[in-house]
Amino acid sequence: MQAKKKKVAVIIAHPDDETLWAAGMLLHNPDWDCFIVCLCRKHDPDRAPKFDKALDILKCRGIMGDLDDGPDQAPLDKREINRLVLQLLPAVDYDLIITHNPLGEYTRHLRHEEIGISVIDLWYENKISCRELMIFAYEDNNKQYYPKASKSADFYFELSTTLWQKKYAIITQIYGFDPESWEAKTTPQLEAYWKFTTKKDAWEWLKKK
Repeated sequence: MQAKKKKVAVIIAHPDDETLWAAGMLLHNPDWDCFIVCLCRKHDPDRAPKFDKALDILKCRGIMGDLDDGPDQAPLDKREINRLVLQLLPAVDYDLIITHNPLGEYTRHLRHEEIGISVIDLWYENKISCRELMIFAYEDNNKQYYPKASKSADFYFELSTTLWQKKYAIITQIYGFDPESWEAKTTPQLEAYWKFTTKKDAWEWLKKK
């Protein structure tokens, strides 16, 4: 009898976030039944096709939304983000959901922070279902260095050189970022996550931030 595939959802803001912060984990687990929700840039003629190509390499399915991603970074109504997450995310009982840190992965991007908050709230309110939640755990000490794994993270995944090279190739060859770009120089070889197995723990952790 074939083992049941682990059902995983990754909820991110932008096409490339799935690669920067979690591609090592995804490439290492090609047997996962993984669905990636990208909330921004659905109609971006450059980034949207590249997201589709990245999905193929990561062996994931996915969908994009068109959440406002204007350069002014104006805060969004949480209800708008919640609505879009629920609209795009298939209503499945997931084994694992992976998403942004409510504090962001670097200084600073409101959409990352807002999406991390929304996912925790939706889980706490029983509007999405998962057995475990993992949150990206990176920091840049207020732009003092490129984002790197947080020392206090619950879980670390160190990519082999081969695996990191595959991840780096998605950033530079698929997304087309120059080797001297912030994205290419950021691409972490050590991935880190905070882990929660109960929605109450996640919600209480969020309220302390």
